[in-house]
Amino acid sequence: MLTLGLYNTYDPGRLHEAHLRAIARAGPVAYAFGFHLALVGFPLEGKPLEVAERVSSSTTIGEGGRYLIELAGGNRFHLLDFPERGFPPQFGRVVATTSKPREGKEISPLELAERALKGESFLLLIGLGRRGLPKETLKRADHHLEITGKRVSLETCTAIGAVAVRISTLMEVLRWRTRGRRI
Repeated sequence: MLTLGLYNTYDPGRLHEAHLRAIARAGPVAYAFGFHLALVGFPLEGKPLEVAERVSSSTTIGEGGRYLIELAGGNRFHLLDFPERGFPPQFGRVVATTSKPREGKEISPLELAERALKGESFLLLIGLGRRGLPKETLKRADHHLEITGKRVSLETCTAIGAVAVRISTLMEVLRWRTRGRRI
């Protein structure tokens, strides 16, 4: 299982337009590329399907939120509190996406794709906001993923798309190779 995790670094007590836009944009990306979507520390109440329907009612993105509702209906949309002692184990290894990976924690997109194809689960955290992921979260993560290969910092929604596309494309290529197809 691969999960895109949007980590709220905005106001944790009040829902802002930036929250809603990021959720609306992440839903179709997660759906299109076979990921789960988790929201970490968002000020949202209710079950995932209720939240998906509420968010969807306020957007035209992703066919009016259709893909977010599809994720929720398929148990692929998750609401998580900020972790005090770590993330729930069902999400697998925690991977912080960052343009400044720490030595010894870095995992390449290719290695992540290979391990995912072997059945390992990963929660890929993407910081929502200017500051990116908190230092404590970076420290706690099992791995750091730098998606560009050039240490380029990306805007949140750009990072969401880049992470999903790069990992899913690598997985597709690896599947083709194991089936004897040439690329």
